[in-house]
Amino acid sequence: MSEQTSLDTLGMWEAVTSLPERLSGALQVAGEAFGDTNAFGGNAGRGAGAGAFRSVAAFGLGTGGTACAAAAALTAPDLAVPFWFGTGSAVPAFVGPDTLVLAVSSSGRTAETLVAAEKAVERGATVVAVGGDAGGALARLAGDAGLPWCPSRSGAAVMPARSALGGTTVAVLVALARAGLRQDCSAAVTGASAALARRRDSLVAPGAAPADLARRLGRTIPLVYGATGVAAVAAGWWKAQVNLNAKAPAFAAAVPQLTHEELAGWGQGGDVTRQTMSLVLLRLAGDGPRTAGLFDAVRAATDEVMADIFEVHGEGDDELSRFFDLTLFGELVSLHLAAQEGVDPGPVPAVDEAQAAALLQ
Repeated sequence: MSEQTSLDTLGMWEAVTSLPERLSGALQVAGEAFGDTNAFGGNAGRGAGAGAFRSVAAFGLGTGGTACAAAAALTAPDLAVPFWFGTGSAVPAFVGPDTLVLAVSSSGRTAETLVAAEKAVERGATVVAVGGDAGGALARLAGDAGLPWCPSRSGAAVMPARSALGGTTVAVLVALARAGLRQDCSAAVTGASAALARRRDSLVAPGAAPADLARRLGRTIPLVYGATGVAAVAAGWWKAQVNLNAKAPAFAAAVPQLTHEELAGWGQGGDVTRQTMSLVLLRLAGDGPRTAGLFDAVRAATDEVMADIFEVHGEGDDELSRFFDLTLFGELVSLHLAAQEGVDPGPVPAVDEAQAAALLQ
């Protein structure tokens, strides 16, 4: 039995492999949801004086949080205002009438994000909601407060929220463009979708790289490292997908930060870690000489304490394409890991029970 036909009650294989089509679909949905350029009265809409957006604050956890982190990394080179990202309900003091607030929840019911959105509305900030479906709590909040809202799982509400990373990220990028804070992303998303469709076909072929990496990882614990920026965000996504799909432990960290502390932790215990842990390095074509040197140092410091060390290179013509290339690869690896152990990748009862218990407190 192939991995693609193994236990998969929630259709995770279909959700993951349809990412290219979901990207192009999300672009259309977000365009319709947010209307014309400067729909939120942003910098160009209000002028350069009082009332222009002077900051962005994004709130999200899980998939929504990854989308916020990805948007922050992708827009860092050209966003002219600070982009702050939080994973709780606390709203920082700077949030006010000149702040664009992005309330992002792929499920549409993340309690912390809903609370943050309500607080931001009270502060007079321009709040934009992304995620969930028309019947979700976030959509209802947006409707009651008259906020712009965009679904992140159009046509796929029955699938887990984590299947909506592509749609959620695209919606956030479109929102930033509609606010007049950056250039339109339509061409980049369209290009990424086309490139990823070609890449997808090779990655799902029998014996392709994701399946081979999953086989070689076996039952070792993956430790995923990526350089600060989109590769670091992708590393965190790999970790999360191994946790959620394979129901297995995994960890992630970012270069150069890890070379200031975590790397020292591999000086002891090699007799244990070389039996239980494998290192996966996520690399990008744009890695500069310093980053390449740091990865070489990481290899040298961990070579004798890991079961194996692997490199995965994100393909694509720009950061957006390379980011989604890495996330797709990681999701496929996690699904193959689940299939190898006969694990259903869809349901996550431990997460559901923990969140349900928290709501009772």
